[in-house]
Order: sequence, then structure tokens, then C-alpha cells
Amino acid sequence: MGDDNGQIIEKDQKGNGEPRARWGNRIEFLLSCIAMSVGLGNVWRFPFTAYENGGGAFLLPYLFVLITIGKPMYFMELALGQFSSHGSVKVWSVVPAFKGVGYGQLTATSAVLSYYVALMALTVFYFFASFSSVLPWMVCDPSWADLTRCVDPTTNLSQLTSNDTMGSTEMYFQMNVLKELPNIDQGIGLPCWKLTLCFLFSWLIVFLTMVKGVHSSGKVAYFTAIFPYVVLITLLIRGLTLPGAYDGVVFYIKPRWNELLNARVWYAAITQSFYSLSIGFGPLVMYSSYNDFRDPVARDAAIISVADMLTSLLAGFVIFGILGNLAHELDTTVDQVIKGGGTSLAFVSYPQALANFPGVPQLFAVLFFLMLFTLGVGSATALTGCVITILREEFPSVSQLAATTIVSVGGFLVGLVYITPGGQFILNLVDFFGGGFIVFILATLEVVAIQWVYGIKNFCDDLEFMTGARPNCYLKFCWMFFIPLALMAIFIYSVATMKPLTYGKVEYPDSAMICGGVLILLTLLMLPVCFAREVYRANGMTLLERVRSTFQPAADWGPAENEHRREWLQATGRKDPLAGRESHRRPRPPLQPRRPSYRPGPEPAYRHSVAFAVPPPALERGQRRLAELTRRHSAPHRSLGGGYVNEAVTGSRTDVADERV
Repeated sequence: MGDDNGQIIEKDQKGNGEPRARWGNRIEFLLSCIAMSVGLGNVWRFPFTAYENGGGAFLLPYLFVLITIGKPMYFMELALGQFSSHGSVKVWSVVPAFKGVGYGQLTATSAVLSYYVALMALTVFYFFASFSSVLPWMVCDPSWADLTRCVDPTTNLSQLTSNDTMGSTEMYFQMNVLKELPNIDQGIGLPCWKLTLCFLFSWLIVFLTMVKGVHSSGKVAYFTAIFPYVVLITLLIRGLTLPGAYDGVVFYIKPRWNELLNARVWYAAITQSFYSLSIGFGPLVMYSSYNDFRDPVARDAAIISVADMLTSLLAGFVIFGILGNLAHELDTTVDQVIKGGGTSLAFVSYPQALANFPGVPQLFAVLFFLMLFTLGVGSATALTGCVITILREEFPSVSQLAATTIVSVGGFLVGLVYITPGGQFILNLVDFFGGGFIVFILATLEVVAIQWVYGIKNFCDDLEFMTGARPNCYLKFCWMFFIPLALMAIFIYSVATMKPLTYGKVEYPDSAMICGGVLILLTLLMLPVCFAREVYRANGMTLLERVRSTFQPAADWGPAENEHRREWLQATGRKDPLAGRESHRRPRPPLQPRRPSYRPGPEPAYRHSVAFAVPPPALERGQRRLAELTRRHSAPHRSLGGGYVNEAVTGSRTDVADERV
């Protein structure tokens, strides 16, 4: 049954389920996407990656990758979610044969989420430690420090009995916070109770953020997206006024042009783009699925991708300005104070630099770690929401509260492994196998399935109907050719240059590497298993007919609202499988009413222009375009990669039996 606006308000076939939520307004959506994309990777990963791969010269490949891969894929994923109102698994009703890609992305997302909240727990530990009258990592405390090796500002080096010295900041992180083991050959140990409480607190915040879905996470985004910029700008102003900051900034942006010919630099640019924009994981599809159908998705993709890039650059200036000051205080060079990327950079180099801030270093330490935690909440919320959305779409009777509880409790129990003395070994292992190059495979299959199997023409028709603007030739080229070829080339390069995985200088035992291989195997097995399942469920008298039908859109593909669905079918000349025998197996999801801020204007015309408002001179062209679309689809034909059967659009009601090409 539908209301006056054509919205679907019936329940599912079992009479269960809640209406699908919507964002309170577009600002909440934009801020949530920015909070997701602008995460920990921008603050500690991008600056170090840029420095390690050519300094200022790295910005050229990064910008090139952002324009040719990052932004087009970001746009595509946002468009898929908004057009279908489906999460990252259910959206594969567009090409059921590739549904395993959605489940593979679910595996990768769950792997990243499992350790992401553990990193947030470390920031909580340092946040509370920053309230001490003396920052604890700047003093060699006998309760945790090896006084024969520990060096702090008051240490008399002549009294040390060991040649293997270590700074108090690094020793505090390894021996007091992590209680790290030298290796995991004999196991990983038991969780530290202090970190367990911090970990529990982190998951509690994520739970409270997601307990009401986008209604609660959208409100939290006002803080998680804006507060980090306040801290970054504060640290930038303070950091650039410190002695030595200029040397750090120059060290960061000084180009090493010879690195542009290094394939490793381009590989780093693509991985950084995926890591920071969160493309290929699924949260983008999930977030946009709660949008209103006519939202300007192309403009949103441009705003968010540019904001992510500018934030990365800003973070680089902040971080290297601070590290330049630290090098000045220690009378050394900037490269000597960089302890490494990832956790060691965030919890060794930064705390040491903050402790040398004149005035009240505790204040800047509190702000810095609060910022890191806020960044973590923004990204963890998106990852958690992606898993929750998939769970609720697969099991509509599960409420938002129950789904959030299941995911949070499960994430907490699984994540306890990361806060053991050997937890950082496991984190590095899971990040490499679960959230690393496997995403390249899934992203490549995603682009190929949408642009080649479903068809670039069908996809562009859908975009034109939804936004009123048809993608230009540049986007089509990127989607069809450049992105698949570039991702496959990078994957081959990563496999060809792969080295044995180590944590620092410590090699992993064979059992750990086997576990990593099993994680990759489970992800890849999703593809054939889900394909076989879809073939089994498909209609058809023969196996070939069943296989062919899995490469064509399923019954519930298309706009969720009845009014949009009718117009879409008419404009593209497609038949509606929902009226056939498939309607009882795959109903459309119920939707909440349009958000209060939604003000539907004139329906967008079909045109090649990228503008979102139709000026009067373009109105006639838009009408001609609509007539051309109708004429183009007025006779049955086979489209690139399959799709619905096209029919002549007449004034009478046509037979809508479930026919396929």
C-alpha cells in the first residue's frame, strides 16, 4: 500500500520490521560522511605516507588518484545507496551474481572495526593520563621503566649500564600501556584490565551513538565532524609559532621528484585514498541509502572528497610543525624524531612533542587525544552502522536496539584480543590480511559488476533519472576502463612485491600467517558461495537460464518509493518484476516519511548538463531529452550486460509478468 506521496509504508512479508530511517537533514549526512572519511588515517597515516613517498611530490600522485579513482568511486557508491535505499549487501540486487562482493566487504569492514575501537581505547588511556600534573610518559617511573635503559630529560646518560637505551615516551607506550611481548611464539597473553575498561568505554560510546540509527548518529556528527577541525587549527596556530616548526613543514612538503617514477609511490597513493575515503568497504552505500531520492549526490561526493583531501593536507602541516619543534628541542633532525607510522607515531612521537610545548602541555595533550578519540568515533560509527544495516536487512524482525547490542557486544568480545600483551601483533596481522589489499579485489569486482554487467548505459540512465544530470564522458571512462585496470595493476604489483609480514623487526610464527591466510580465504569464498546460492534461488527451467538470471537485476532493484519507481519504469521502458511471481520473495523495504526539511521541487529534466537547477532555456532541451529516452527504450533490445526487458510505453496498462532478457 502507498501513501499520497507514493511511499512504501507496508511491512515485510512476515509483518515485521520498522520503517527504514532517513537523515534528519542533509547537513547530518554530509557531516557524518566527513566524520567517517576524516578519521585517524588523515592525522597519523597521511603525513607519514606523504613524507615516506616523496614529500611534496607525493601530493601529485595523490591528487591524480583522488580525481581518477577516489572521487568517481565515491560518487558511484553514494549513488547506488541513494538510488536503491539498500545497504552494502542488499544493494547487490542490481547484479545478484556478485552478491558475494557485499559479504566480502562485510568481512573486511568487520575486521577493520574490530581493531579500530581498540585504537580508540589507547586514545582514552592517554586522554586520562594527560590530566597528571606531570605527563607520565616524560618520566622514567620505576614501576614500569627499566632504569638501566630508560632515558628522560633528567637522565644522566653516563650512569646507564645498557647500550640499548630507549626514550621514556616509547618505553611508557610499550611497557606500561601495551605491556608488549617481544614475540607471540608462546601466545598473546591476557587482556590488561586498564585497557579493557578503556575498550569498554569506547564501545559504550559507539553503542550510544548508534542505538537509534541515523537519528542519533546524525546528531553526534555535529561534534565528531567539527570538533577535530577546532583542535587541528588550534594546534596548527600554536605549533607554527614554536621554534623549529618551519623546518618540520619544509621537511614535509619538500618534493623529491625522482619518487614519481617509483611504482611504490603510486601504490601508496591509491591505498591512502581507499583508507581515508572508505571506498570499497560498504559504509558509503549504507550512509547514502538513508538519503532522500532527489538529494544532489554528485555535489555531496565532490564536497566530501575535497574536504577529506584538505583535511589530510592540514593534518600534515600540524603534525610536522610539531615534530619540527621536537627536533629543535632535541637538537636533531626531523627524520630522527619520527619513530614510525601508525600507532607508534600517534603514541610515541606526538606525546613526546606535546610534552615539550611551553606553557601548559597537559592542555594540548588533552585536546589532542580527545581529537583522536572523536575522529575514531566518527569512523567507527560508520563501520558499525554498515554491519548493523546489513543485519537488519537480512533479518527485518531485529530491532535497531537489538542489532546495535549484538554488534557492540560481539565487537567487544572479539576485540579483547587486541588489548593483550601481544595485541599489536594481531592488529598488524588483521589490518594486512583483512583490511589491506583484499579490498582491491572487491573494489575491482564492484566496478566491473556495475559498469559492465549491469551496464554503463543502465547506470547512467538511473543517475539521470535520480539527479537530472547524466554523467560526463570523463566519469564513464574512469568507471569503465581506468579504475578496473588501475586497481588490477596495483593488486598485481602488491602481490609481486609482497614481503614476509613482520611487526617491527619480529617475524610472525607460521600459525599466525595461516590464520591470516584463512581470513583472506573466507573473504574470497563469499564470492562462489553466494553465486551458487543465487543460482539455486533463481527462476529458470535449466541451469543456464538460472545462471543468466543472476546476472540481471533482481525484483527489488530500483527506487524504493512507489511514485519514483513508476516514473523510473516509464522513463526507461522497463517492466516491473515486483508485479510478477518475485514480489512475494523480495518485497521493497518500508520507508519512513520524508524528512521535515525535504521540499520537493520540480522534477529534474533529463539532460546532459551538470547543473541541478533547470534554467528556463534548458527546459525545452530537457523535454526533448525525456522524449529521446522514451523513444530509445520504446522497442525491446538487449542492453550491455543485461537488465530488465524493455517495452513500448503506451497509454494502456501493460502486462508486467516477470520476463527477462
